[in-house]
Amino acid sequence: MLSDPSLLAAAAGASGGPNLWGALGCSVAYAGALFASLDAIGDYVQFPSSVPVLGLGHRLKYSAKLFGSGITVVSAGSVLALDDNWFAFAVLSVAFLAIIAGSVLAARLAVRRLAPSAAAATAPTAPPVTSPPPARSPAALSGTGSVVGH
Repeated sequence: MLSDPSLLAAAAGASGGPNLWGALGCSVAYAGALFASLDAIGDYVQFPSSVPVLGLGHRLKYSAKLFGSGITVVSAGSVLALDDNWFAFAVLSVAFLAIIAGSVLAARLAVRRLAPSAAAATAPTAPPVTSPPPARSPAALSGTGSVVGH
């Protein structure tokens, strides 16, 4: 029964086009990856690497978001390509890349604009200059001098 060529031909030809449920799932995966990427870009703008207060944790946080979203986009794109849904693959990939490119450009401009104020906020400040205390006479130091007005 498994070697019947008509059964195999019917199974192979049963796909009447792209799987719309698969395309819907992949578009949700693209959307989730887009949100994670935008969140990582927002973290970068909020805490740029020029600020020395940041530890390794913040850098790992937004780099992990970017890598995770990249893995998700590659996986969803592979599913769409294997399903021969080239239209959904092209539209979702172009939209994803356009939004990310625009966001990265805006983030770079924001970081450049905020860089002078961030550098000024983290720069060490000199202690305020004060005048030296007035010199006291030796009689005032010994406690034997007279105080005028008392």
